[in-house]
This record gives sequence, C-alpha cells and structure tokens, in this order.
Amino acid sequence: MRRMRRRWFTAALCALALCAPGSLTPASAAEDPGKAGQARLRVLTRNLYLGGDLAPVLAATSPQALVAAVTAVYANVQATNFPERAGELADEIAKSGPHLVGLQEAVLWRSQTPAGPGSATHVEYDFLQILLDALAARGKHYAAVASVVVGSDFEAPRSTPSGLQDIRLTDRDVLLARTDLPAGVFSVANAQATTFQSHLPICRPVLGCPPNPPLQVRRGWVAADATLRGHTARVVTTHLEPASPTVQEAQTDELLAGPLNTALPTVLLGDLNSAAGGVGATPGTATQSHNKLLAAGFTDAWSRTRPRDPGFTCCQAPDLRNLTSSLTQRIDYVLHRGKITTVATDRLGESRADRTPSGLWPSDHAGVKSVLRLG
Repeated sequence: MRRMRRRWFTAALCALALCAPGSLTPASAAEDPGKAGQARLRVLTRNLYLGGDLAPVLAATSPQALVAAVTAVYANVQATNFPERAGELADEIAKSGPHLVGLQEAVLWRSQTPAGPGSATHVEYDFLQILLDALAARGKHYAAVASVVVGSDFEAPRSTPSGLQDIRLTDRDVLLARTDLPAGVFSVANAQATTFQSHLPICRPVLGCPPNPPLQVRRGWVAADATLRGHTARVVTTHLEPASPTVQEAQTDELLAGPLNTALPTVLLGDLNSAAGGVGATPGTATQSHNKLLAAGFTDAWSRTRPRDPGFTCCQAPDLRNLTSSLTQRIDYVLHRGKITTVATDRLGESRADRTPSGLWPSDHAGVKSVLRLG
C-alpha cells in the first residue's frame, strides 16, 4: 500500500476541534433592517459539523488501521447527509434574517478514484455551495464576503467494493453577508482573511515523525467592516484550536492584536472551543480564551441577556441521531465591544423540533444568534 499523505493528519487533528450545540424567534418589526432609523445588526454563528468524528483517524497506528478509520468516517459523513441538514440550516437563516453569518466547518469533500498520485478533485460535498443553494431556493440572498480560511486540507484512502478511493477534506471558515439590501441600508467593506501564526504541531509514528518534522494544524479568521444605516462595526469570525490551551490562547492574543485591534465597535462570532468559566472544550483541559476576551472589554451577548440560562451549544452525537439533546457546554459565542448594545440572543437548532425529517440534528452544535444595536 502506498504511503499515506501526511497532510491528511494535519486536518484530521484540526477537525477534531469539532468540540465544541439552540433557537431564535422571528425578527420583530423593530428589528426589520428596512425600517427607518433602526441600526440593529443581526448576526449568527454556526458550526456546520463536517459530518464525522475524526478521533479514530488520529488513533490509527498503521496504514491498514488508517484506511479502516477513513472508511468509517466517510460512511458517517454520508449518513449525516449534509444536503438534508442544509435545508434545516437554511430555514434557520431564512426565518431569522441575519445580516452576517459566521460559519465554521464549511467543508469541502472531494474524491479520486482509484486512489493514486496527485490530489483528489472530484467534488462530493461542498457544504458552502449546498447551503447557499438552499438559501437561494428559499429566496434568500447571501454571499461570502471574504476569502475563506482553509484550516486544513488532507487526503487519505478509504476502502470501497471496487478498491481504494482517495478522500480529501478541506476545512473552511466563512463570513456570509446579505446581498439583497440597498447599499444605503447595509454594506460590507474591508474584507480580510488570514491564518494564525500560532499552530499545533503534530507528530505521529505512522507519519514517520520522527525523523520527519511535525505537522502543523493551522487555523485563522475572517473579518469585514459592516455598515448598517450609517453605523459601522467590524465583524470577525473564527474557529479556535481545541486540543491545546496554550495554542488556543495564543490565537486569542493574535485576534486581540490583529482584527480586534480597532477603534470601530467590534463583534466576534465563532466556535472558540473555550467554555464559559474556563472549562476546556476537550475533556481534561482548561482554557482562558473566553475570559481573556472578557478582560479585553468584550461583552458576552448570551450572558448579558440570559444570565441564568447555561445556553449549551455543544455537542450532539457524531451520528446526529441521539433522541435527547446532549448539549453540555457553551463554546459558541457572539461577543461585542464598543458602542454596541445586546437587544436579544437565542440559540438555533437545539430543540428536537429542529431536526430533519429523517431525525438528524442540523449540526452537532447549536447556533447562536444576536440582535445588536449599533451606536
């Protein structure tokens, strides 16, 4: 069997960052962006769930075990049926009408048959395009406003009845914006996207490490300046590292020194993998990223409006078919700083009524939506 590509593992560990699950009432007339005099920005953060638990891939100790793990993971991706889930996710967005949506794990799955040299290019699932198409089918108009951040890009073979097939996973974070409002009402400018300098090094014997150097699990952020009725705020979305508190907190420092270092009112959306109160997203770890952001002057929109509600956002079972919600942590956030006031905050996709017709949760996370008054 040919040697497995090392980049598979880079993203495999990155995607293990899935740690990371809620619902918002329809926008009221007072929240209507078309109503004169209102500057109420609606935002949503949504981890889409790449479709499988990559832990077995990380546990593989031989090429044969790796093929078996990839085969099982991709079977779960197919079973968790993102095209079906995208309908529920699009319904959420269509109902609540956010101006901006921060997406995590907007992945691209590709294949190559038979397995062999080169990179897989045949698209199996493009989560971003599937969601955009579902929105368009509902008469809703959104587009990515900045280049997506590729958190990982990796490839390895799975077993099929006709032989080995390469499966490639590309992870992306995306900031979506509404495109159907007049420029005088809502517009977006200064789109940016980059990766963090801080990253997680990975060394596995099956990768030949050592003597080969460790792999690097990269993450990043996407940002844009949004203007609503003459009021401008910078909106940033990110997905922080879950497996290393040290790396995650360094990424938080980079956010504070980078896109969050602005005189503009600022909104941070994302799966921070840092539970409120310093609890780590990965069992047995603790991280201060959420606390660091609060110490830097950010307000937690959920805590401000629902201080007695734990608001758990993570995580449903990997197959998304658990009958009772298993959300036990809050690691998905809307945070803001500057001249911004939280008007309302709620979760999306946390109720059994939100599941798809076949019984799938829309994601292993719940989404968080907020209405924010600018100025």
